[in-house]
Amino acid sequence: MMKTKDNKPFVPIYRRLFEEYKQAILSQKFKPGTRIDSINEIQNKYAVSRETAKKVLQDLSDNGLIFKKPGKGSFVVDLGPRKPVWGVIVPFFSAQIEQLLSHLHTEAQKLGRKVEHYLDHNDWQEEIRLVGTLINKRYEAVIVIPTFDERETAAFYRDLKSGGSLVTLLDHTMAGSYFTFVIQSYDLGVKRAVDYLLSRKPKAIAFVKNQIWLGPNMVQELMAETFLTIIENEQQKIKPFIISDVTKLSREWLTENRIGGFFCCDDTDAFRVIGRLKDWKIDIPQRVSVVSYGNTELARYFSPKITSVDPHSAEMAAITANIIKQYLNGKDVAMSQYVLQPELIVRET
Repeated sequence: MMKTKDNKPFVPIYRRLFEEYKQAILSQKFKPGTRIDSINEIQNKYAVSRETAKKVLQDLSDNGLIFKKPGKGSFVVDLGPRKPVWGVIVPFFSAQIEQLLSHLHTEAQKLGRKVEHYLDHNDWQEEIRLVGTLINKRYEAVIVIPTFDERETAAFYRDLKSGGSLVTLLDHTMAGSYFTFVIQSYDLGVKRAVDYLLSRKPKAIAFVKNQIWLGPNMVQELMAETFLTIIENEQQKIKPFIISDVTKLSREWLTENRIGGFFCCDDTDAFRVIGRLKDWKIDIPQRVSVVSYGNTELARYFSPKITSVDPHSAEMAAITANIIKQYLNGKDVAMSQYVLQPELIVRET
């Protein structure tokens, strides 16, 4: 296989142009029924040969993305009426995301709709591609739990023309006030967890990240910043720690730093921490308290039951479903924006 100077696979110019036009069509920059660039226009815009421009249009036609009108040019295909399907795009699978999906399935069934989910592997380019694909498939709604680094997608959602499909963001977003969303206040969730831990014991507290999640995770970084700020502002004598992974923990480290509490980014890491504390014969919550984020079944059914921040996933799903219902009834939901306030559920840890 031919490669470029930076050791990347060589991609022929016609293929690069095909992918560029394909993405423009799938992301609705070229709306269904509108005319696309002609052979001459592609030649002039990209300084390529007539054969290259012709092949780009032929490949788009072969892939069912455009159709030709003799004497008038090529036009973007309209795939017909909306389908009663909600496509949900997720960055990865976690207990919290699976809980959200379960609630969305329940809400969709109430309206006689089907839910299909797609994984973008926390890749912003794949997220954009999937959004465009589902719009082009005429899904009734496209629900996106964004990649955990939205610096590359904010402009995409701000400028998105979604045709007849409703696109809405769920769980979190940093795309600002430009889009429809139903999210939770992670900052408030962190504050309620940290305030509880500070009220339990005047000892050091450790924030446990989850490094298993793929790629950059700005939400997790913001949670860590909030954690540090709260302790700095409210308990300057308490030393905070940030732990990159549960596997970094040791009994010696815990004892040396007088750790009195752990705040974990999700329920899965909480019971991994608790398992280690049990192995080390450390009493919970008498000596060390543990709080997690998510309040999934893991927190409710694990033994001991885990004190956890409830993001109100069922309510997020219900509000999202109601927005979709309003949209189908002809209401303008372009600026429907909801921020839910997480609640701390105190249990046995």
